[in-house]
Amino acid sequence: MAEIGIVNELTVVKEVDFGVYLDGGGLGEILLPQRYVPKKCKAGDILKVFIYLDSEDRVIATTEHPYAMVGDFALLKVVSVTPVGAFLDWGLPKDLLVPYCEQNPTMKEGKSYIVRVYLDNSNRIAASSKLDKYLDKNPDGLQEGQEVELFICNQTDIGYKAIVNGSHWGVLYFNEVFQSLKRGQKIKGFIRKIRGDDKIDLCLQKPGYEKVDDVTEAIITALKEQGGFISVTDKSAPETIYTLFGVSKKTYKKAVGALYKKRLITIEDNGIRLSIM
Repeated sequence: MAEIGIVNELTVVKEVDFGVYLDGGGLGEILLPQRYVPKKCKAGDILKVFIYLDSEDRVIATTEHPYAMVGDFALLKVVSVTPVGAFLDWGLPKDLLVPYCEQNPTMKEGKSYIVRVYLDNSNRIAASSKLDKYLDKNPDGLQEGQEVELFICNQTDIGYKAIVNGSHWGVLYFNEVFQSLKRGQKIKGFIRKIRGDDKIDLCLQKPGYEKVDDVTEAIITALKEQGGFISVTDKSAPETIYTLFGVSKKTYKKAVGALYKKRLITIEDNGIRLSIM
């Protein structure tokens, strides 16, 4: 059965002058207007289409994909404000409504806001900037060290608030971020710690010894590629270390220490040297 607000794979059941009709199951036959119909399309073909309601609340299909679908979080720009709410550009001809009751703060034309796309009681696709009600405060199912998908939201005094796996709030602290991050950015990260108050601390590098092992391999590879010597020490800038190895200075120092103990490298005043080529 076709679902409103997401991409569906539907079968073409008949052709008409103004498009084709798709088998929408319980939603009935769904029109795909002619301007979206692929060349040589015929009955029996299966098409990937996004389903939504048009301006007259009719179920309709398009081969265009919006910037976000039902269940997604996205950073979208307000294109107009009307008595019924704010309308966002989400990549389709019909703009996305954020009712006034779903705005926090009140939206202004020309500004961008992080919203969650949802399906209202009338099967209309809408959006809300009241994010908390869509996020779980209980971190059950998450584990320290777990790799997760992060959606970067707003900055606070201590770091970046991020949505974890589309379901929880987490925090990336400034002193553990060595790259520029933007609102609305999607990036992989890790759960560094789940605190006693169920708050989630995040990091962008794999925590623990597993990460150190990865970095030691990267250092050895870099040394071999650079003739056995690299001019990076524990006094180098954190940004330099992150650019080369994608890790924090603390993790780099642990990896260097592990290599030194194994006598694979020697540590010099201006860098490290591979003991055996």
